[in-house]
Amino acid sequence: MAASPITHEFHLPLDSDDRAVAGELQRMLVDLVDLALIGKQAHWNVEGAHFRSVHLFLDELVESWLGFADEVAERAVAIGAAPDGQAVTVAGASELDPLPAGALSDAAAIDAVGGRLAGVVLRTRARIARTSEYDPISEDLLITIAAALEKQLWMLRAQSRRP
Repeated sequence: MAASPITHEFHLPLDSDDRAVAGELQRMLVDLVDLALIGKQAHWNVEGAHFRSVHLFLDELVESWLGFADEVAERAVAIGAAPDGQAVTVAGASELDPLPAGALSDAAAIDAVGGRLAGVVLRTRARIARTSEYDPISEDLLITIAAALEKQLWMLRAQSRRP
């Protein structure tokens, strides 16, 4: 007797609640990818007395934001969505203001990145509230990300308070 083939449904159809969560995850992905691009732009163009420490710290931030972006995208896939982190998508959907062109003083780089990060933190907190009712796993991921972003914001604020 031949064994019957086992079939699996690998992509679950998204119900309306899942689609809402997937939309929140997509917007979080856009925020994180664009934040990473902005961080890298500041990293390349920072100058001043505190260049080295700001330059290195920005690299650490960018690495963490890209890691969170990967986690968000993978969560979206896990619930059956197709995340889109392509440049054209990020550019078209980003709520972050671009950095000014050219060199940035170390203080200006910290202020610019910090201001944009603060906006992402506020949007992440709102996403937590909107996903809590529908998907506690995605909510937990967003809580973890918000905690890390808030800590990073504190560290940027501490660096901006120079005499």
